[in-house]
Amino acid sequence: MKGGIDNIIICGAGPSGLILGLLLAKAGIRVQILDAASSVNTNPRASHYGPPAVYELQRAGVIEEVAAQGFRPDGVSWRRLDGSCITKIDTKDVPVEKKIVCLPLDQLMKILLRHIEAQPSAEVLWSHKVVGLSDGEERATVDVETPEGTKTLEATYVVGCDGATSTIRRQLFGDAFPGRTWDEQIVATNTYYDMSPYNWQDSNFIVHPEHCYMVAKIQNDGLLRITYLEKAGLSREEYLERQPEKFKTFLPGHPDPDKYKIVNFSPYKIHQRCAEKFRVGRFLLAADAAHLCNPFGGLGLTGGMVDVGNLYDCLYGIHSGQADDSILDKYDEIRRQKYRDFIDPISSDNLRRLLYISEEEIEKDEFYNLVKRAEVDEEFSKTLQLGIDIIREDFTQYYKKPTVEAAAKDIPTSLPAPTAVVSGEA
Repeated sequence: MKGGIDNIIICGAGPSGLILGLLLAKAGIRVQILDAASSVNTNPRASHYGPPAVYELQRAGVIEEVAAQGFRPDGVSWRRLDGSCITKIDTKDVPVEKKIVCLPLDQLMKILLRHIEAQPSAEVLWSHKVVGLSDGEERATVDVETPEGTKTLEATYVVGCDGATSTIRRQLFGDAFPGRTWDEQIVATNTYYDMSPYNWQDSNFIVHPEHCYMVAKIQNDGLLRITYLEKAGLSREEYLERQPEKFKTFLPGHPDPDKYKIVNFSPYKIHQRCAEKFRVGRFLLAADAAHLCNPFGGLGLTGGMVDVGNLYDCLYGIHSGQADDSILDKYDEIRRQKYRDFIDPISSDNLRRLLYISEEEIEKDEFYNLVKRAEVDEEFSKTLQLGIDIIREDFTQYYKKPTVEAAAKDIPTSLPAPTAVVSGEA
């Protein structure tokens, strides 16, 4: 059934939608990427790409450009509010081709857009808002509000990569998005502040029941992502009013506002949620449209990139005649299982760990003790840092006549600990 896919519509021109579109276009599959916005989102969002995401960026052919424009962080530390180090891990133990790469998301998306524009089989359509959809036996259709009026577009499959408030998911399931919302609120900022006097790692998590936060370098010019927990229910103006006292309380050096410059400020709620299904007929879900988790540890962005890499393998298998569309049911099954068994519990533990209130709890924590072991055992450090590869899956093994060596043959079947994830993202 070669040529089983005529074209794909991807709803959402975020990082996952663009990576999927680029992979498909390079395989010769026609792609339309629709986005309701008029341009790239520049709000402070994820910027660290863990080893499984780096693998997908390599496949898309952009990793060298991303690394050249960004950087590879030197490590991660966990600290008390006074700055004293609980434990830390150094990325020198990981092969360079698997190291975490850091680049603000809007800059990554500009790179992806340039590469997509060079593909004759792909187009990105801004100001195209999906308002309705319909599933057919051979084609799926979407009704789209455009600057030229409402249009109906059709494709062999439609993929929802349109974020946490996904129109595709809502059209399929209404308001149902099983899971929970954390009581805590997150405030993410992009801030210039000189951290050089304190000799911290490029990425740092601070453990405290009231003032837990993350500070991580995200650009070569010293721009930091400072993300901290706040009490829920306040207005943006109230969070802005509280911000100077928060920074003065928890940042090293206890700076007044004249000592730093905030260039982005974004309060948002945090969730742990997963859609009921990632496939309904010819409609598919991936990334934040399919599942959400808190950002401490970077599993939201990395998990979304793994979703679309896996989905690409499924769609390419159908297009090339190596698989039938039942492989999409396997995608639905396995990606939900990966969320349930790894992404949700690991990311939840990452946040809970930052809220510990006693030295006794810190001393007994299994993960901290594993990181302490990694400080003196280079091979174990590598194993620990690459353990997150467990969220990947090799879907070519489900082809009817596999012709590709298992791309994930080195994926571990178990982690050194159920909470083993090392990333600087929040």
